[in-house]
Amino acid sequence: MDALSLKMAKSVESYYRPGDMKWHYEHGLVLYASLKAGDYYKDDSVYPWVYSMYDRLIGEDGSIATYREGEFNLDQINAGRALFVLYDRSKEERFLKAQDRLKSQLVNQPRCLCGVYWHKEIYPWQIWLDGLYMEGPFNAEYAKRHGDVAVFDDIADQLKKTYECLLDSKTGLVFHAYDESRGQRWSNLITGQSPHFWSRSIGWYLMAIIDVLDYLPEDHKERENLIEIFNKLMSSVLNFQDESGMWYQVPDEKGRDRNYLETSGTSMFAYSLFKSIRMGYSTDSRYIEAAKKAMDGIRRIYLTQDERGIYHLGGICSVAGLGGNPYRDGSFAYYVKEKIATDDFKGVGPFILACLEEEECK
Repeated sequence: MDALSLKMAKSVESYYRPGDMKWHYEHGLVLYASLKAGDYYKDDSVYPWVYSMYDRLIGEDGSIATYREGEFNLDQINAGRALFVLYDRSKEERFLKAQDRLKSQLVNQPRCLCGVYWHKEIYPWQIWLDGLYMEGPFNAEYAKRHGDVAVFDDIADQLKKTYECLLDSKTGLVFHAYDESRGQRWSNLITGQSPHFWSRSIGWYLMAIIDVLDYLPEDHKERENLIEIFNKLMSSVLNFQDESGMWYQVPDEKGRDRNYLETSGTSMFAYSLFKSIRMGYSTDSRYIEAAKKAMDGIRRIYLTQDERGIYHLGGICSVAGLGGNPYRDGSFAYYVKEKIATDDFKGVGPFILACLEEEECK
């Protein structure tokens, strides 16, 4: 078992067991990534572990423990991506019903006037880059499985409008969030945009596009437009890659006190770069070189192995958001003061996916 993607999945399995799982996007992400690695290498031990994690949370009627549709929280959708594999393999109707419950939320999810989903009910009129990944790939796979062609138009439209709302013309990057109402202290009164870029949020958005493309019909009218948006943004992101191969927590503030090389955003960028080449979305010669450099940087700076042979991944921003209580103002000082964690699934999941893409490109 030489593949690092599978070694990482096995490392997670060693300390993450049934009973530990919560219905939360980061838990779903690391399990989904582990499933992908297990499937690629035909390791039959990964699926039973993932099944055991979800087994305790999904009732026979498709109910999901701790999930509440009425919160209209896009973060809660992402953990549903593994449900497709669980149903395909087990044929248990509860996994199909659970998919339907999550889709019901998206049908009823409040929207901004521009048509993009609110991030959560408690964040009205707000678009966060994170949300496009939290719901987009699940929504797209659900649409493909149910032949719901009209949904693809909506998914593509939301990706496009988010880019338009959050684009910074000077750097080509996209800001973390947008407040259509201009009511938040963090929002610019003219643009509605939050004040800073955050690497992981940009990574979420890039992964949203490149994973949605897996399900979007080849002849869809917006397919080429989404690929163009992806490449414009990815090209801008490359301008901020550090000599180490990694990207900073606040990517355009290299050298500023307390800013640091951050693992989750770097992993997401590497995943997106590798996959875009593999899928033929780009022929830019910089992509592979930059992706390899990013992975080398993560392995050199933040990947360790303990005496038991278990891998650990550091340099991961534990959390970053906007608004709430205590209030998060989106300032540079805010982004660099949040806890830096080891083995946080928001970093481990994308790293497994990036490793797998790197291994497929060899």
